[in-house]
Amino acid sequence: MNAGGDHADDEPREKCGVVGVSLAERDAARPLYYALYALQHRGQESAGIVTHDGFQQHSHVERGLVGDAFEAGDLESLAGSTGIGHVRYPTAGSLDKSCAQPFSVSFKSGSLGLSHNGNLVNADEVREELAAAGHAFTSDGDTEVIAHDLARNLLEEDLVRAVKHTMKRIHGSYSLAITHDDTVLGVRDPMGNRPLCIGRLEDGYVLASESAAIDTLDGELIRDVRPGELVVLEPDGSGYDTYQLVEADSTAHCFFEHVYFARPDSVIDDELVYEVRRKLGRKLWEESGVESDVVMPVPDSGRAFATGYADAAAETTADGGVREDDGGIEFAEGLMKNRYVGRTFIMPTQDERERAVRLKLNPIRSTVEGKSVTIIDDSIVRGTTSTQLVELVREAGAEEVHLRIGAPPIVAPCYFGIDMATRDELIASDKSTEEIRDRIEADSLSYLSIDAVAEALDASRADLCLGCVTGEYPFDVEGEATDRPVEAPSTDAPAADD
Repeated sequence: MNAGGDHADDEPREKCGVVGVSLAERDAARPLYYALYALQHRGQESAGIVTHDGFQQHSHVERGLVGDAFEAGDLESLAGSTGIGHVRYPTAGSLDKSCAQPFSVSFKSGSLGLSHNGNLVNADEVREELAAAGHAFTSDGDTEVIAHDLARNLLEEDLVRAVKHTMKRIHGSYSLAITHDDTVLGVRDPMGNRPLCIGRLEDGYVLASESAAIDTLDGELIRDVRPGELVVLEPDGSGYDTYQLVEADSTAHCFFEHVYFARPDSVIDDELVYEVRRKLGRKLWEESGVESDVVMPVPDSGRAFATGYADAAAETTADGGVREDDGGIEFAEGLMKNRYVGRTFIMPTQDERERAVRLKLNPIRSTVEGKSVTIIDDSIVRGTTSTQLVELVREAGAEEVHLRIGAPPIVAPCYFGIDMATRDELIASDKSTEEIRDRIEADSLSYLSIDAVAEALDASRADLCLGCVTGEYPFDVEGEATDRPVEAPSTDAPAADD
């Protein structure tokens, strides 16, 4: 849930954001810095930039937010017109600087920098094979595994073949921004689980997790990088080449990007995220609308859902009939967010963690007092925040409190880059919707169906990653079921002519 954006741990936490630029003449550091600001929502634990000036690689990586990780002098020291950047929330590897990115390595054939959004499910096996071959690792993160494997392949092969062979060895979700000396490249896993797009700047090209970063640089979105595709930017910013290295029968786009993670002003799969969320809100009304006096979002990610829900409610009644009156349900901002309580807020006891929502959200009494209220949120993870929200709104005078969720129940963990929770911590893993409603003490509770999500995304269920809401995954995860035939790659090093 968006409301739980701190150590209350009652929300899916962001993955990572990657960016790469190749410019004609000017230094890449400042555009990368601006782009990382645009991707800050995807990771707040560390930020880093790697550039190349045609002769040597330069790197600056620090813990903290983008604004804290870089000073003016740091950017000035990052010379070169090509480079990559990364913002991180850890999903694999320790929470320390050794796992911060971009990860840099130098070897006989040059230097590599690598930014990774996603999570490999066979990193340990590949690491063991590389370690047995003499590779020394400085972190326990999966990004270093990719970097070492690619570096080994580059000793014997050209760039394209080296990337292809690495893609055949790693299994899981990844969108990568890579520097090989002064060449920037982007790679998306064959299932397209994590987003990656390419854009055109006035003096070059950019790769980014989201199009909002391209907008920040006054660029133009060209398209999404295709699943299994390699994009190689020309070092002088004059163009790019693409190579379809791996083909898959279906995709496994993460539906949660549209529900929660991506910025609403980003475009993914040719759809503005804001409009997709409005569609999801309309579907929510169609499936489980309840007549109430006011509908209000949990800020900020519930807002687009709530506007779509209210618009649909103005057209039809809860039972599907044409609404004859001109009222519908009032949309109102009934919860005000304190934006200065973030992830670093210290809550030493469980009771304080459970009550922390009061520091972050304050109900507007005049909006809810004496009324039946429908609260719209994007998801429920542990249920702690939802319980507190219902209690807050009741204490502010609401006569009825209904909760509508713009995603299906989260019943299983994510292994592909979202730090969500374990099964034991997920309230929906072993409780029915009615049991959850009783726990959070709402008058009614409804989630959006999986089919409605697929319809709103104009996608087949077979082309989405729905593991967290079905318990069946598109990758081969030990001990878990799959939702399709999956052939895990061999961790053995491929032959040079493969």
